[in-house]
Amino acid sequence: MCGIVGYVGFRSATEFLLEGLRRLEYRGYDSAGIAVQKNGEIGIRKRKGRVEELCRLVAANPIDGTSGIGHTRWATHGETTDLNSHPHVGGNGEVVIVHNGVIENYAKLKTHLQTLGYVFRTTTDSEVIAHMICHQWLQQIKLGADPDSSSSCLKAIEASLDKFKGTYGIGVMFREFPNLLIAARVGSPLVIGVGEGEYFLASDASPLVGCTEEIIYLSDNELAVLRPEGMELHHRDTGQRKPSIHVLDQVTNELDLGSYEHYMLKEIFEQPESLENCMRGRIDDDAATAKFGGLDFDPQQLRQVDRVVLTACGTSWHAGLVGEYLLEEFARIPTEVEYASELRYRNPPMTQNTMVFAITQSGETADTLAAMRECQRKGHQSLAICNVVGSTIARESDGGIYLHAGPEIGVASTKAFTSQVTALTLLAIYFGRMRHLSYPAGKRMLNQLREMPSVIERTLKCHEQVQAVADKYHGFDNFLYLGRLYNFPAALEGALKLKEISYIHAEGYPAAEMKHGPIALVDERTPSVFVVPKGGIYPKVMSNLEEVKARRGPVIAIACEGDRRVQEMADDVIYVPDVEEFLQPMVTSVPLQLLAYHIALLRGCNVDRPRNLAKSVTVE
Repeated sequence: MCGIVGYVGFRSATEFLLEGLRRLEYRGYDSAGIAVQKNGEIGIRKRKGRVEELCRLVAANPIDGTSGIGHTRWATHGETTDLNSHPHVGGNGEVVIVHNGVIENYAKLKTHLQTLGYVFRTTTDSEVIAHMICHQWLQQIKLGADPDSSSSCLKAIEASLDKFKGTYGIGVMFREFPNLLIAARVGSPLVIGVGEGEYFLASDASPLVGCTEEIIYLSDNELAVLRPEGMELHHRDTGQRKPSIHVLDQVTNELDLGSYEHYMLKEIFEQPESLENCMRGRIDDDAATAKFGGLDFDPQQLRQVDRVVLTACGTSWHAGLVGEYLLEEFARIPTEVEYASELRYRNPPMTQNTMVFAITQSGETADTLAAMRECQRKGHQSLAICNVVGSTIARESDGGIYLHAGPEIGVASTKAFTSQVTALTLLAIYFGRMRHLSYPAGKRMLNQLREMPSVIERTLKCHEQVQAVADKYHGFDNFLYLGRLYNFPAALEGALKLKEISYIHAEGYPAAEMKHGPIALVDERTPSVFVVPKGGIYPKVMSNLEEVKARRGPVIAIACEGDRRVQEMADDVIYVPDVEEFLQPMVTSVPLQLLAYHIALLRGCNVDRPRNLAKSVTVE
């Protein structure tokens, strides 16, 4: 989604803003801009396209000062143009804002402001915020507020926020008040960086790495008033409150590409380490079970859970499907996987002892957050499986499991998926050992899981094989991905990866469903990717593969090392290590990630920042 940065202090605002916007590029955007205050004026530079285009504009037309705001826009209302780029101006330049989110009632507010004489220069919903704050500030002055006191600015913003319906994270500057920056949020994340004589603002922590070690996560309905000499934190309902300061534990090299050409490739190859980190400290060999510090429920409460609902979007939803199979097979708990975007508006019957898990990489996905809040409102225990410490879902859940996968910069999720599956596997063992899973079975599963980082290391050796397959098939425009049981979610995830970054139409199906309709799509120009490692229904999947071959459909197979039968049947085979069925999605997803990556490269696509996509979808 859109990205926000801001700075107030003593150093060059422009330098921080531009570097911060570069670090936010992974979120997805179509334009960028900055506003910097100096000598009683606010200079604005903004441009459609990449941050580097903005940097060239600033180099040609410099602006600098010690306070400013910046933004990367992902269009929701209004076309992608220089004019619609942020920052936006209110009134006659009295107010400048940046905004993440959507103002749902902007049309009504815009009409009202136009009747008052405000001129709109853009077709965005965000410009309403700038004009409304300006209007409310001028009203404060008319009512006798001290024009030299910044308290009128805070009151103007609070009065404006009362009129907005929707979501927002905003940064606001006033022309008459140098070195003042005010931030506010509802539903769209904002983080404050605390320095000595300076404060930073960002929509996530990545721009703050290397600038400060202390951060404050804004909660919904909070406003932060930032000046070089200090900050105030206000809640719209309860007034001023004391900020809770957290330690920023990211390091700069986590955000560097190192020797890799793209973040996506780097993150694919980081999976042995991310799985290791996800398991660290969570295996209890003595009791042959998993252990979690964040579930915050005693064993008796957990034994009473009679149903689990996993809710998520996109890649996390696919991980949830694997989790459904795991929890039902090993813990014998009825489990359902719900699209968060649907669950938030549905009213499914759930028992008192239903436990909800929100699965999310970013911890800020709007639909997942709304679904979790709705379940909490109805009294259901709601936990999170999340990668980002301090994110909204992590803070608002009743407990949960951090993935510890490290920052994931590439828009197409890779290491977060396998880490989510790892966490869900541990969870299934944990619940299973409370119920029906024997000690020897638990011990065996944990020992096999412990080997997965080295297994993934071996799996990554298929890289050259995958490159050759990608070179052969990158010109095709339609793909089918097929698997069964644990590998059906892996097939769905493989198809999603290809769609996301190469823009090729791809569909995932349970392999047996082919003959119920999708087999009509099979022809010589539609490759089918079969995920067919050894297992209990291997012969059934091979039968499905033969059905495709009988219709002259090209077949790419993801198969276990040494499988000669697949080699005889498929056109191309990518081999992976042989593991137990419940662990196969972690292994088979790796060549599917690499296949999507190399096909996208060969088609000239931007694998880290695919068109129309954002890393974290923070608007509905």
